[in-house]
Amino acid sequence: MRKRILIGACAAFALFLGNDMLAQDGFENLFNGKDLDGWDGNPKFWSVEDGMITGRTTEQNPTKGNTFLIYRKDSVDDFELRLKYRMVGGNSGIQYRSTEVAPWVISGYQADIDSGTTYSGIMYHERGRGILAQRGQVTKIVADPSDPSKHKVEVVGSLGASDDIQAVIKPGEWNDYTIIAHGNQMTHVINGRVTSVTIDEHPAGSRKSGVLALQLHAGPPMLLQVKDVHLRRIR
Repeated sequence: MRKRILIGACAAFALFLGNDMLAQDGFENLFNGKDLDGWDGNPKFWSVEDGMITGRTTEQNPTKGNTFLIYRKDSVDDFELRLKYRMVGGNSGIQYRSTEVAPWVISGYQADIDSGTTYSGIMYHERGRGILAQRGQVTKIVADPSDPSKHKVEVVGSLGASDDIQAVIKPGEWNDYTIIAHGNQMTHVINGRVTSVTIDEHPAGSRKSGVLALQLHAGPPMLLQVKDVHLRRIR
């Protein structure tokens, strides 16, 4: 029987503080609520509507591949990110410590966002190693002894059942997402509930720094809206 690991302390930060209190706690505001200053993405899909970052695809305006809105002002390494999101249809995610491999195309760690009931909160390596932690898992990523360029996912703890985590997520409504990346450990939290923890000890695949971005996934029409984007760097 796997040992249950309770990591609620990671979510014990005051997730609902006002902007002034966040600034006092060392958080910087990454979105001005007016335009996409500092962000860069395909204008066919990304805009600001009613003070919110908005990514939208339609049947008439689909994206042929996954497309991203990239934060251009700086990269991220050790940090805590807090934002609010609303997702209607499709699949999306928050990229961090990532690399731009083509214009508006990103590879790297992703905190998943899903309009369904399975993937929100998982750890996914976009254009890389795939799913590194399912929802409710604490995982350690290590090199495959037979080929160090490949990886193995070791499940080392539990955060609870995926259905129980899904119960705190509000489909189609506003949710709070927190990502904490410190060293080789990355923790995802939605609405105060830790959804996954990944400890990446795979030298060939782990990343300690890179860009921050938002994803729109190829596929059915979807709407992603994001607001209150705040980042605190961990020194």
